Amino acid sequence: MKRLGLVVAAFGLAIVVLFGWWIFSRPERGTTGAVSTRFRLLGPNDKIVVDGFDDPKVEGVACHISRAQTGGLKGGLGVAEDTSDASIDCHQIGPMKITGELKDGERVFDERRSLLFKTLQVVRFFDRERNVLVYVAYSNRVIEGSPKNSISSVPIMNWPGTQTSAIPRER
Repeated sequence: MKRLGLVVAAFGLAIVVLFGWWIFSRPERGTTGAVSTRFRLLGPNDKIVVDGFDDPKVEGVACHISRAQTGGLKGGLGVAEDTSDASIDCHQIGPMKITGELKDGERVFDERRSLLFKTLQVVRFFDRERNVLVYVAYSNRVIEGSPKNSISSVPIMNWPGTQTSAIPRER
């Protein structure tokens, strides 16, 4: 009987540690705003949340991503699994400068959409033929992802009054 109690206590502790890690390791993205989409009597309402973030390797490019956020009791406790619905829009906001090597499919944003198994990601590609950065937002699970996705393209151009140092060289 003592052994069962220890197993239950260890399992409970593991859940608390995982929940704490999940809550406190979530990156701050700079929430721009949110709108309620469904009233919930208990817990927060379902929402569409808009976050802004900068490309970590391309100065002068900013993106905004909107995604569904489940409310209710599960959402309030942080254990709800959010839907795969998301939209992204990226733009040049100043002189562009590439600060590191760009790898096709490189993750520039990620956020957990459930306690353990689902992640919303944004990856970047470089379309050399058109001299454009392409950002793709999608959601995946450990076992099965979703075909829902959204893309945004940012042409690499000179900013008025400056010379762009962003154009990557051929590999």
